[in-house]
Amino acid sequence: MLDAVVALVVLFLIASGVLVMIGPGTLTRRLRSVIRRPRGIAALFEPRPLREAVTPVQNPKTQRVMVAAGRLANWLRAHGQDDAAREIRSAAARLTGNEPAGLYALQTTLRRIRVVNVTDSAAQERLKALVAELRTAVQDRFEQLELLPFRRP
Repeated sequence: MLDAVVALVVLFLIASGVLVMIGPGTLTRRLRSVIRRPRGIAALFEPRPLREAVTPVQNPKTQRVMVAAGRLANWLRAHGQDDAAREIRSAAARLTGNEPAGLYALQTTLRRIRVVNVTDSAAQERLKALVAELRTAVQDRFEQLELLPFRRP
């Protein structure tokens, strides 16, 4: 008889320990989800509500680089330079994960764009202006991150 009482006390203590670890809010939610039954088969296939994705806050100069890269890539794509536009977009996408690597990739891509020639002189001037804007934005961000060696006066 004493063994049965000790076993009952041990089971009670283990169950109360598990309940404390789970927590009262989690326990009640789990019990409600078990008690509620889906109404029909269609309820089983309903998608769950999506959580809002939080966009990481970027530095204003990084945003300026992203905007300039987007403008240049759109202009290049509109003028038939899809490969260069793709390279710029992929380099700009690297900025979100690894900013220094993205900046170096953009700088390398800008060196390649110097070779791009457009027959229309107005279009060529616009290309030069967009490239200069992006180059300035990239250089500013490089200096801010102190990735480039300082120039001595």
